[in-house]
Amino acid sequence: MDFIAGAIGGGLSTAVGYPLDTVKVRIQTERHYNGIWHCIQETYRTEKVWGFYKGVSASVLTVSVISSVSFGTYKNFLCTICKLRYGAADAKPSKLDVSLAGGAAGAVRVVLMTPSEVAKVRMQTQRNPHPSVASPQPVSKPKYRGSLHCLKVIAKEEGFGGLYKGCSALLCRDCSSSAIYFLTYSALCDWFTPAGKNKPGFLVVLLSGGFAGVLAWGLATPMDVIKSRMQTDESDQHKYKGLVHCARESVRKEGAKVLFKGLGLNCIRAFPVNMVVFVTYEAVLRFTDHYTNKK
Repeated sequence: MDFIAGAIGGGLSTAVGYPLDTVKVRIQTERHYNGIWHCIQETYRTEKVWGFYKGVSASVLTVSVISSVSFGTYKNFLCTICKLRYGAADAKPSKLDVSLAGGAAGAVRVVLMTPSEVAKVRMQTQRNPHPSVASPQPVSKPKYRGSLHCLKVIAKEEGFGGLYKGCSALLCRDCSSSAIYFLTYSALCDWFTPAGKNKPGFLVVLLSGGFAGVLAWGLATPMDVIKSRMQTDESDQHKYKGLVHCARESVRKEGAKVLFKGLGLNCIRAFPVNMVVFVTYEAVLRFTDHYTNKK
């Protein structure tokens, strides 16, 4: 059931946070924006509302699957650790147990999500003026017609490896941030839940999920910047040779502050998105528990 609950929570959260994710990716990968508001204005001026939702359909589907795998892996890995260490799968885990299970969930997620992340980033950074916007120059046809077409073009032009660009940065980002994410959520739920209650209330779930998301994305932002830059590096560019080279070149040209581009936006987006993730996850689990117990 954890897999189904995670899938529903992931899909809903993507729909909520996608416009801000597009703005974040553009700020991280392109140097001509003066800030968040300037990026929002320029995107709307040239591409209208659709510009914020490029690649959203495939992203909702893939994030649903990935969120399902993430929550399912976390729960099953945690049960396995508890069984090995304490002799019972339902034993109360330590903070280290939660962190290890969270890190494992992040690692498994990376294998599945890298191709969809590459397609998402390419779609989000592709310029595609809205028909209602007058342009002095003839508008060229977009290279990618959709997420699936984008994956097909990448595989054809860059090979299988092109679908896994930025995988090393994504692995560093997700293993550490996923460990922090689940640890923070678990710790805050334990802290705010009154003694005698075995489950946190929905307000506690909302706040704990929101703060867990903010903390995890705060930690993840530097690797998120590197990941996005590596994934926009197309076959005819070859700007970056790998994770370390990308980080070194980015810092050399733009200073250390480049690693924190989109930090504020990541944190603003993370709170509502992860509130939705966890409250949906908990609601689905409790509904199914209630329904099965009545039977």
